[in-house]
Amino acid sequence: MEPTAVKILRISALVKKLGIGRSTIYDWLKPDSNRYYPTFPLSVKLGMKTVGWLESEIDAWLLSKLEQSRR
Repeated sequence: MEPTAVKILRISALVKKLGIGRSTIYDWLKPDSNRYYPTFPLSVKLGMKTVGWLESEIDAWLLSKLEQSRR
């Protein structure tokens, strides 16, 4: 079995991929925000002040949103 390549998206790449603002992404992650999105993938801590998101989790989330919109 071949290992799967893991790709981490930093915030700038995530903003570009989703076509939304950085503040929207962080609002989706905050439970006390009125824009909270509990199904949005959590970030991965990469360093003291550095986070990223697994591209595979973002892609799976996008596909689930697409599936929901087609029902």
